[in-house]
Amino acid sequence: MPEATAPAAATSARPISPRRTPPTWLVVAIACAGQFLVVLDVSVVNVALPSMRTDLGLSAQGLQWVVNAYAIAFAGFMLLGGRAGDLYGRKLMFLVGLGLFTLASLGGGLAQEGWQLLAARAVQGLGAAVLAPSTLTLLTAAVPEGAARARAIATWTAVGAGGGAAGGLVGGVLVDGLSWRWVLLINVPVGAVVLAGALLWLTESRGGERRRLDLPGALLVTAGLATLAYGISQTESEGWAAGATLVPLLAGLALLGLFLLVEARTAAPLMPLGLLRLRSVASANVAMLVSGSSMFSMWFFMTLYAQNVLGYSPLEAGLALVPSSLAVILGSKAAPRFLPVLGARNVAVLGTLVAAVGFGWQSTMTADGGYVTAIMVPGVLMMLGAGLAATPLASLAISGAAPGDAGLVSGLINTSRTMGGSLGLAVMATIAASRSGGEEHAGPVALTDGYALVFRTATAVLVAAAVLMWTWLPKTRTRD
Repeated sequence: MPEATAPAAATSARPISPRRTPPTWLVVAIACAGQFLVVLDVSVVNVALPSMRTDLGLSAQGLQWVVNAYAIAFAGFMLLGGRAGDLYGRKLMFLVGLGLFTLASLGGGLAQEGWQLLAARAVQGLGAAVLAPSTLTLLTAAVPEGAARARAIATWTAVGAGGGAAGGLVGGVLVDGLSWRWVLLINVPVGAVVLAGALLWLTESRGGERRRLDLPGALLVTAGLATLAYGISQTESEGWAAGATLVPLLAGLALLGLFLLVEARTAAPLMPLGLLRLRSVASANVAMLVSGSSMFSMWFFMTLYAQNVLGYSPLEAGLALVPSSLAVILGSKAAPRFLPVLGARNVAVLGTLVAAVGFGWQSTMTADGGYVTAIMVPGVLMMLGAGLAATPLASLAISGAAPGDAGLVSGLINTSRTMGGSLGLAVMATIAASRSGGEEHAGPVALTDGYALVFRTATAVLVAAAVLMWTWLPKTRTRD
């Protein structure tokens, strides 16, 4: 989420609906509602994982895939969703994505077997991948470039970040009050309301000429990510040298390599590699991928620590993370105030280092830790830093793109964050299991040791990400 002027995305998008232009605040509200649902469902299942495991007989590895089935489909098809919005209409893709997401939520909430839940989560991720890029491009098309757009993007970022942060609380309330199924079923009525608002108030626009979508590219990158994540998860039980690990790892890398080859040769690539020659696009997305590999896993392990070690109920675990939820929103909303003074690069680095301090603090957790020092304060630091870093990185990534590529680049932003997060979660889960001896049989002390090692590893990754941002991100400042 990068730097310089507030994104130049979609200001010249061609309106193709004769309907009276709706109020700007209404477009922003609908776009943010869609983004909230997308990001909420990355994390809302975390506090429900123990209940899902009991009800559906999921393994420890299966629990990881409840999160990653969504995240990998989300990341893999995000670029396709962004390009489809540019070519066929942002409003149309918003409606298609939200409809698919809502139907998949219904299927997941009614699942009777573990594989049914995982399949529904993957379809949810596909719907989210179509929906998410349109939320940003619809917003940037409706708000003039400058300070107003910077504030709108900050709101979009805060709502998205708040959706991820609020997942624990929402999930805890629903699991304790109803059942784990309602963490998915709640999307059905909410999705229906947002769909109705989008049909009534959104104005259609598109940013490019009609041409074939690069479906082979989307399938290759998704298959590559899923296969690579599966190979990483196999290291816990099989080790790095076993065939059951090496084959999917090598296959995943080969699929991703084939994806790049296809993109270099196709006439209408999903991801034009020339975009990566733009320093703002390349540096911001790499920074987002690296930092996302650490920050994404925070909610997963914090909720497991609260429930499996400290004995919190799902609702108590969700309530425990409320200060962190508020901190990520505060950081996202505060970032635009610092951009004209410090520049986006410095704000992104500052936010990443604040998060690193929080992760380092969290790595000192104990099996009998108190709430304030073991959850609240480090959680606030982690998410305050994440919020500060997100807005400048998002702005920078879009700033160098042509209007016709706005949806593509906004899809790439989310892809980088989610791709890093899904692969990072696979790695972090393996690290935790290798130290604790496995989730099924480990006691509180062993689990704490595994979780603490995850946070120490994440701290090192974030420090490396801050150095990367400092040396590679452009120094430009946003305009007032």
